[in-house]
Amino acid sequence: MAYWLMKSEPYEYSWSQLVADGLNHWDGVRNYQARNNLRAMQTGDRAFFYHSNEGREIVGVMEIVKTAYPDPSDETGRFDMVDVKPVMPVVTPVTLAQIKADPRLVDFALIRQSRLSVAPVRDNEWAMLCAMAGIPA
Repeated sequence: MAYWLMKSEPYEYSWSQLVADGLNHWDGVRNYQARNNLRAMQTGDRAFFYHSNEGREIVGVMEIVKTAYPDPSDETGRFDMVDVKPVMPVVTPVTLAQIKADPRLVDFALIRQSRLSVAPVRDNEWAMLCAMAGIPA
């Protein structure tokens, strides 16, 4: 299983909306590296749901339930989307400030490539962040 971090602005699509929906697609990605990360995802992979701009924190865990397929909102045909479902909320949201303050996370993609909306999470980073969030890894 691989791990990911996926960002959404809460006013566009929030964790609570995904929970209410129960299942949804993750669309609108228009960055090639983020698209390639979507394409690398496999069914059963897990991803942190990260509220960007407002909150700037990890708020939940999702599961990838359908691998990459064409995003119909992309008229160029270059970008894809995946389907996700909520797994669990975090007990304690993990803020960007907390992540930046932890020297063990200095190489975390969220820090190194802060504008990337879909990023990989290494196994050790996943375990650390789950511990910070008060949830099982």
